[in-house]
Amino acid sequence: MADGAPVSMKSRVSEAEWRTRVELAALYRLVALHGWDDMIFTHISARVPGPEHHFLINPYGFYFDEITASSLVKVDLDGDIVGETPYFINPAGFTIHSAVHAAREDAKFVIHLHTVNGVGVAAQQGGLLPISQNACLLQHQVAYHGYEGLALNHDERERLVADLGDKPLMLLRNHGTLAVGETAAQAWIGIFFLERACAQQVAALSVGREQVLIAPDEAQAETKEQGRGSVSSPPWPGPARCVSWIESRLATTSEPGRRRRRRDRRFAGARQRLGHAARTGPGDRQI
Repeated sequence: MADGAPVSMKSRVSEAEWRTRVELAALYRLVALHGWDDMIFTHISARVPGPEHHFLINPYGFYFDEITASSLVKVDLDGDIVGETPYFINPAGFTIHSAVHAAREDAKFVIHLHTVNGVGVAAQQGGLLPISQNACLLQHQVAYHGYEGLALNHDERERLVADLGDKPLMLLRNHGTLAVGETAAQAWIGIFFLERACAQQVAALSVGREQVLIAPDEAQAETKEQGRGSVSSPPWPGPARCVSWIESRLATTSEPGRRRRRRDRRFAGARQRLGHAARTGPGDRQI
């Protein structure tokens, strides 16, 4: 972890902002638990409740499993830091997020990943194919945006937003996946099932395209109707409790070297327990 533990922000921000910070920190931890992080790269952001158009994003240089509610950095739409913090951000990383937040009032949370399977499908000409139930449920919710290089050009923001439209999910060609949600729950469930569908497609196509069954048109249409409104909040408490459960039972020292040595062991055990019930909710263990 970056040197120095963050000073708790709980008493320094509104209750609404603190709750957003805790949920955003939980999203970072969940992405790390599933092995979807890309070292210190890619980002998850959240809009701070209120009229100021402020946002929270990860401090640059932290691994996702190190992110806490208090270490998250508050910025404005231009990526300029708001308030005092010992941390800094990757301005280029906020390019995609600022575009989506500015254009979509419902985009309270934005998740962008560079997973192996997500990039793998984003690089395929046919995109997400209707070869799994998850893909059939999501197909009508997925937008596409062509690759333009590293997200450094602010001119790309308009094109990305136009391609996203009003959809909650996107495959950025040759680049990765993206999910937006009005709540942390919506963003998480969206990215979870998009990533799951991508993994299933990569696995299926490993035997060759000619051996893979495309779902019948009638089944695709039926699944599309059945899946309307299926991405919602009920599944969220479980993953959120899991973060708190792991943190409370596998607490580690903040000393950098020891934490690094324990990461692999900690996450190997944590992944085995992802589905287990827990007695506590997300809270100060992840501040």
